[in-house]
Amino acid sequence: MPASPIAIPARSGKAAFVSRGQTIKVINTHGEQVVDTWAFNRADLTEFMSMEHSRAGIHRLIPKVGDAMLTNHRRPILTVLDDTSGGIHDTLMAACDIYRYQGLGCTEYHDNCTDNLAQGMRDLGLTPPETPSPFNLFMNIPWTVEGGLSFDPPVSTKGCYIALRAEMDLVIAFSACPQDILPINGRAGKPTEAHFTIG
Repeated sequence: MPASPIAIPARSGKAAFVSRGQTIKVINTHGEQVVDTWAFNRADLTEFMSMEHSRAGIHRLIPKVGDAMLTNHRRPILTVLDDTSGGIHDTLMAACDIYRYQGLGCTEYHDNCTDNLAQGMRDLGLTPPETPSPFNLFMNIPWTVEGGLSFDPPVSTKGCYIALRAEMDLVIAFSACPQDILPINGRAGKPTEAHFTIG
């Protein structure tokens, strides 16, 4: 029987335990929703999926099917098995936080991925040792040959997904990014829920 989808509520975080060999399928339920993603070694939370180590290991900015994301100990933690989203994800940008939104002009509290990670982990009785740079699923950050970067709407569509295999017992954590000032969650800028399955 297929695993039941678990909701990542709009603007919020969710975390879950995953066993080695299981597949995590992250579904862009409504399309155009960025999902910040973290993975931690369940036995030692100070070992976690690292974007800088992964880029060095796969020799590219965006992983493809068959690529393994690495930890800060340079060990495989998640392998991309399938991707129907158009293959555009981001490994460059830090998780948004209160300081990011202050810089964008917010004068009151704004939901953010850093706090969402902490909340998702707290719901499991855990505390992340830090906020690693996330694997920003479905996020579209084009770059130019001159080195310029931009924040563009996603190319992902309703119901598309990426499937990842756990290479160790881990904790997976997600944030349905609450960014509503820049167009990274679509031109309408309205964050929506996403879903994932573990099986």
